Amino acid sequence: MTYYGAKDIAAAFRLVRSNTIQIANEIPEDQYGFKPSKESRSVGQTLVHIALGPGFQHHIQSSKINDLKLVNFPDLMQKVRTEEAKPRDKAETIAFLKAEGDKFASFVESLSDSFLAEQVAMPPGATPATKSRFEMLLSPKEHEMHHRGQLMTMQRMIGQVPHLTRQMNERMAQMAAAKK
Repeated sequence: MTYYGAKDIAAAFRLVRSNTIQIANEIPEDQYGFKPSKESRSVGQTLVHIALGPGFQHHIQSSKINDLKLVNFPDLMQKVRTEEAKPRDKAETIAFLKAEGDKFASFVESLSDSFLAEQVAMPPGATPATKSRFEMLLSPKEHEMHHRGQLMTMQRMIGQVPHLTRQMNERMAQMAAAKK
């Protein structure tokens, strides 16, 4: 019996992406160049990086690669760096987040349970030596949530309260009012 399948992965990814897009909408365009440190990505660069994140798994899984030794990582990384370097304004960045997110989620929700159960060999020396496609397809959401945490910190640094914090504060206020 399966409790969590492809449609669930896609729905969870869509929820995470919608929260990222809300942050992208709330940060003013003149703050897209903000960097918390010289070595950090800017807001805009972080959003593009997030948009591109699922592309690796989309490539691996749509190509049905079953051994990561077959992946040309330097070539893939160069393509990502080239795409990240393209100048984009706020509207283009948000459209890119939406398009890439929709493409990935639509692909994932079409996958069968038997495909998700297949094992993929990791690079030599990696632990574990294999991972299921299911586990691999969870990683884009985890990656996005990591970077979304960075974006929420950047929001605070530019004087904004992230929407998830505002929503939690509203729920807490409603619960406190209901107790009275």
